[in-house]
Amino acid sequence: MSHTTDGTQVQVVPTSLGDARVHWHRAPSARAVLALGHGAGGGVEARDLVALAGELPPRGVTVARVEQPWRVAGRKVAPAPRSLDVGWRELWPALAGEGAPVVSGGRSAGARVACRTAGELGAVAVLALAFPLHPPGRPERSRIAELTGVTVPTLVVQGDRDPFGRPEEFPGGTALVRVPDGDHGFAVPKRAPIDQEKTVERLTAEVADWLDGLPDLPGEPAAS
Repeated sequence: MSHTTDGTQVQVVPTSLGDARVHWHRAPSARAVLALGHGAGGGVEARDLVALAGELPPRGVTVARVEQPWRVAGRKVAPAPRSLDVGWRELWPALAGEGAPVVSGGRSAGARVACRTAGELGAVAVLALAFPLHPPGRPERSRIAELTGVTVPTLVVQGDRDPFGRPEEFPGGTALVRVPDGDHGFAVPKRAPIDQEKTVERLTAEVADWLDGLPDLPGEPAAS
C-alpha cells in the first residue's frame, strides 16, 4: 500500500489480467464502501468519481476508485465486457475485505460491470453513473436488461444531454437523478443556468442522500 501526496492510499491488486489498482479514500469510521469503476474512455480522474471520493468519507462512506488492469497497463482501448467483469470479480475481495457492506458502482462501462456482477458478488446496492443505455444514435441496441436485471437498490445518475441515453429514455420506475444540461461526463455548457461546480455539488449530494437511505446500511454517523 502506497500513499499519494493528498493522503490517498493506493493498493495494487493482482488479477489474472494483470494488476488492478485501488485508490482508497477512507472514512474515519466506515459504514459502507462505495467501489467506483471508470469508463472505457477515461480513468479514475473523472470529475464525478473525484468529487464523490472527496465528499463521502466525512459522511462515513469509504470510497474506492478502481482502475481496471487494462488501464493500469497503459492501454488505450478497453477489452470486451467479459474481461472487464473478470477483472472486477477478481479484485472484489480487496473491496469486501474492508469489513463493511459494499455498494458496487462506476461510470459508463464501469456502471455496466457493476450491474452485471452485483448479484453474484453480494453488493448491497448499485450506483450507475452515466449508464450507457445504448451506443450514440443507436437506441435499438438497448442495454437496459443489464440495469433491470439488478435485484438490489440501484440509482442511475444521467445527464440531460447524454448521447448514450437521456433520462427520459429510461423506463418508468427507474430511480434516477437527472443532471441538468449534463453530457456523458456531466460537463455542462458555460451558458447553463447551473454552473459546473454547482452541478457536481448537487450530484454528490443526491448520491450521499441515496446512500443514507439504503436499507442495508446504517445511517450517517452523528457529527462529533
